[in-house]
Amino acid sequence: MKKLRAVRVFCLFSSFAMVLAAAPVHAQQHASMPGMDMSSSADAGAGDATQAFKDADEKMMKDMAASYTGDADKDFVAHMIPHHQGAVAMAQVELKYGKDPELKRLARNIIKAQHDEIAFMQRWQAKHGVK
Repeated sequence: MKKLRAVRVFCLFSSFAMVLAAAPVHAQQHASMPGMDMSSSADAGAGDATQAFKDADEKMMKDMAASYTGDADKDFVAHMIPHHQGAVAMAQVELKYGKDPELKRLARNIIKAQHDEIAFMQRWQAKHGVK
């Protein structure tokens, strides 16, 4: 049970860190530098990307709030599926709004890998009578 909690805390921390890292630099600076607006007209679409990341994170966190059964295997899969779906959603935001070709390639790889892992976990659930 302690290991499961540690995995969940790590997943939640990782998710938070990804969302924070994805926030526009001027949004992060604004909080630490009151009165200094670092935005420019080039950042016009940044709000859309930020909102998309927030929406993806909020959905993931809500979906990860599944009840625990006491069965580590079932609980792991039940919480990892929405975690992976959140990673897919965040990668899709990168593909839509991102500009860096290396990060776009990473996002495509994340989408493929996470889809494969989600499918594996869903097959495991079906095989073990879950859901």
